Amino acid sequence: MGSVSLQEPQKDMEGYYNLLQAGSELESTLQKVTVPVSLQEVAGYIEKQVAYLSGGRGEDSSVIITLPECSAFSDIPEEALAKVLSYLTLIPRARQPGVKFIIILDRRLDTWTSIKTALARIAASFPGNLHLVLVLRPTSFFQRTVTDLGFRFSQEDFMLKMPVVMLSSVTDLLRYIDENQLTSEFGGTLDYCHSDWIILRTAIESFAVMVKDIAQMLQAFGTELAETQLSEECNAIELLLLSHTEKYRRLKDSIRSVMREGRQLLHNLETSRKDGDSDTHWDITQDWDTMQRLLAQLTDMEMAFDGFFDKHHLKLQQYLQLLRYEHSFQEMECSLEKLRAQERKLSITGESLAQTEQTIKELDSLEKRAQEEMSRAQVLMLHGHQLAAGHHYAMALIIQRCNELRHQCDTLTSALSTKRNILTQAQTLLRSLEKAQCWCDEGTYLLANQQVDKFQSKEGAQTALRAIEKFQEGTPPLLSAGADVLFLEYESVLTPYLQAHIEKTFEKHSSVQALIQSRQNCLRKLADKHVRPIQLVAPRPETPPRSKSPLFSPKHDFNSSLKFTFDLPLPGKRASRKSPISRKIEVIHDYQTPSCLPYIVDGEDGTDLLKRHVINELIETERIYVEELLAVLLGYRAEMDNPSLASLLPTSLRNKKDVLFGNLPDIFNFHSSVFLQDLESCLETPEAVGACFLERKENFHLYECYCQNKPRSESLWRQFSDCSFFQECQKKLEHKLALDSYLLKPVQRLTKYQLLLKELLKYSSGCERVSELQGALAAMLDLLKSVNDSMHQIAITGYEGDLGDLGRVLMQGSFSVWISYKKGPNRVKELARFKPMQRHLFLHEHALLFCKRREEHGENADKTPSYSFKHCLKMSAVGITENVKGDVKKFEIWYSGREEVYVIQAPTVEVKITWLNEIRKILTNQQKQLKEELCHSTAISEQKQLSPSLSVSKQQRASVSSEGTESGHSSPDTLSCSTQHQRNRRSWPGAPYSVDICEGLDDWSGANVLSHLSDTEEEDAGHLVPGRYRAFAEWQKNGPDNLIVKCGDVIQLQREENDGQWLVKNLSRRQEGRIPTANLQGILGDSKKNQSTWLGDPGNRKARKLSSP
Repeated sequence: MGSVSLQEPQKDMEGYYNLLQAGSELESTLQKVTVPVSLQEVAGYIEKQVAYLSGGRGEDSSVIITLPECSAFSDIPEEALAKVLSYLTLIPRARQPGVKFIIILDRRLDTWTSIKTALARIAASFPGNLHLVLVLRPTSFFQRTVTDLGFRFSQEDFMLKMPVVMLSSVTDLLRYIDENQLTSEFGGTLDYCHSDWIILRTAIESFAVMVKDIAQMLQAFGTELAETQLSEECNAIELLLLSHTEKYRRLKDSIRSVMREGRQLLHNLETSRKDGDSDTHWDITQDWDTMQRLLAQLTDMEMAFDGFFDKHHLKLQQYLQLLRYEHSFQEMECSLEKLRAQERKLSITGESLAQTEQTIKELDSLEKRAQEEMSRAQVLMLHGHQLAAGHHYAMALIIQRCNELRHQCDTLTSALSTKRNILTQAQTLLRSLEKAQCWCDEGTYLLANQQVDKFQSKEGAQTALRAIEKFQEGTPPLLSAGADVLFLEYESVLTPYLQAHIEKTFEKHSSVQALIQSRQNCLRKLADKHVRPIQLVAPRPETPPRSKSPLFSPKHDFNSSLKFTFDLPLPGKRASRKSPISRKIEVIHDYQTPSCLPYIVDGEDGTDLLKRHVINELIETERIYVEELLAVLLGYRAEMDNPSLASLLPTSLRNKKDVLFGNLPDIFNFHSSVFLQDLESCLETPEAVGACFLERKENFHLYECYCQNKPRSESLWRQFSDCSFFQECQKKLEHKLALDSYLLKPVQRLTKYQLLLKELLKYSSGCERVSELQGALAAMLDLLKSVNDSMHQIAITGYEGDLGDLGRVLMQGSFSVWISYKKGPNRVKELARFKPMQRHLFLHEHALLFCKRREEHGENADKTPSYSFKHCLKMSAVGITENVKGDVKKFEIWYSGREEVYVIQAPTVEVKITWLNEIRKILTNQQKQLKEELCHSTAISEQKQLSPSLSVSKQQRASVSSEGTESGHSSPDTLSCSTQHQRNRRSWPGAPYSVDICEGLDDWSGANVLSHLSDTEEEDAGHLVPGRYRAFAEWQKNGPDNLIVKCGDVIQLQREENDGQWLVKNLSRRQEGRIPTANLQGILGDSKKNQSTWLGDPGNRKARKLSSP
């Protein structure tokens, strides 16, 4: 079916092997119950009581076989007697191999001749280990005398074949066998009923036969299921499902019937066992144990069969679902391909306006049909995702089909949209050309209808001139632009016909214009007679209308000048200089700067014009982005500290600015003070933008921190989005969109950069700095990947260590994984695993994590997936095998000298190659680093041996050098913007105010101020400052905060409260609470009082700050 063969479900070989093993165990138990000779074969002789098993035991637990008085014993054929004795001996031997036998031959009423014949036949036919033959001799005087004489002369012959003891009476028998092991006819107390014994043996053997038949049927049906060849026809699979279900139902009925019989038989044995002594009913006890074990094993086999059938049935149902889905996919693919072919058939030549409008109508009809088909495709994709969510065995194939449908729908939509744009442009052009030709015809008609005799007077000439001038005022804009501009504007839709049509229209316009100019010259000569001079006055330009700043509305007008003022209370020293209540900030925007608008320079080709368009869009959108960030920070974040709005702010939302806004202030400082100025300097040289991105690519890692905080911010926003505080701030700012739309701007902006760089790179193929643009694009794509990987990393749960110690996340993705162990208890378990585990792998610089993807479902469930930690491999002990036989998408990762081997199956070969390249880089770098460390340690040891004092001095100089290097390469102070940069900014005069504004916003630049303390100030800086630290002591607070700090945790000091406590956030455990300052000093280390906490400081520290707050 189709070009791609369907993926058949993997056979549940594990369940099949379990079924076979259960059947094998059942067979071994049946051997203890059944014997090769059945009761039916010897039933006649057993019923005549030729011989029987009373259940008694002699010396060494020997089994007693009794041969009672039987008048027809001599008439029994040798073959029949052998079968009887074999049957009676096989029953004990099946339970207890190697058991001995004692025969009691009762001939008290018989003759010596009969005794001699019986002993001879027993010696010839007895198949077991005969321990002793006890003969009760005749009781009559004559026969006893004859027997004694006969036995004395024949004793040696019998003793050579078997041990025979001749007993005179039953009393002599008690010397060899206890009376409780003898039946009543021999003076014993053993209770034995021959008819009951026959009924019991018949029932046991009948039950064993039924169990054996059921086991064989189960194994045969399991083999049939395991070896079933699946068809690619839905009807055949449906019939197969019905057939298997019916067979399964019949087998289950048979099993239930056998189980009922077995329980009844077990109940009967239990009753017999309870009625007598266990010592005297040894055989019944063994039969009861065997039957109980047989029933238990039959139950186990039934359970194994049920599990195997359920899995097979599920796989068969999933295979049927896959067949139906594949059929629907093929139909939908064919339908979309037909629509695509119809779309390609639509002509876009635009030979006439009527033809173009007819094509647009056909396109409308085609889009309507396409929309219906794509709706069906959406339903099919939804069904596919539902199948994948139900753990379908062909999940990868189904998701691939969904992606193919989505791609085909997107391709069709894009093609229809492109064709509509082309046809619409062609329609607009043709209409404009038609209007232009009509205008030319009207001009020709106007000139032809003017009466020449009326031109002789001055008034007549002026009237004619005014009529011509009025007509020329209605010149279509198309004719005013010129043919070259028209060719450039409609370059994407130009055809030879349209090009000829444009040239023809402008030729007609030139002809009409020449006629008009000739007529005007003639009329002016007539009208200029006796005309006084007229003073020309230039009209005063109109003031363009004002519009709102984009700072307060996402919709903005670039061709407007605007001014806005608003009062904002700012905490801090600068706010108190002007007024203790508020500060008035005034920002003026002028978007009519010539450098900011698209324009054409003489001698400039099309690519340069397009590059200018791109750089203009980049700079203008950057300005708008900075202004929107400023609006959010001033209009929302700063207002959270405004006392006048404190009543509107929920109590639980206070002190949550860092959660809601993240590091948005740092992002704003970077863009407003650094990056925007860099972009503006590239206005005349667009190719230099690549260097700007490369120079500042480390600063863009601010977005990684922002995106990691985004889930917490969104959760907080969903909780308080309806509060009156945000509504009041939105009303003041006159924003049409809520705060969450603006908090999404940084994420959107980050994705916009790579699109603009791609566009600029497309028009810069021949320039000298194209490599910088390529590097910038690669850096931004790497940043997007890093952000995406880090977003997945923060969703890992269950890892007890610090994920930061594993290094940066290099790759992450979902794979199928098989694990095998070289030795240990897990080896057998993992060898039995045929189905792969689905694992999400995270490749760090120092470790490889195996996690299980989990998604919550429900109304209030988090839509983002989480990853449960399963296993961790250190990269220092990892090796790889790049190719695995049988599948090009598989590779091996082995650990600790192949003690553990992980077979990884990638979704595609490309993904496998990418991962192998990245792992190979890590292993190569580890090897290089190890060699460098060995060389370095060897060199140091040699220097110490030569000159210890010299080595110490070099270390001191090295530490000073490293400190200077660190300070020299630290990130620039984003607030210390030079006045030269402020003068260079062309069209965003609001930037100089950003320094003053940001200094009042929660002391954003506090980290930079502290980082430039003098040596004297550092010695006096014993107090704590906000930032991230690593704890060196444990602390636990029992109370509403329930804050726990363990040694090694990363904690963030947020701010110091008035009551002498610090608001602390434990980043390792995601907890927040308050800790007294005295306790906090102990947690961070006693050396905190005398040493700086910054990473750049030399010396050993017990407390070390990890990053700025």
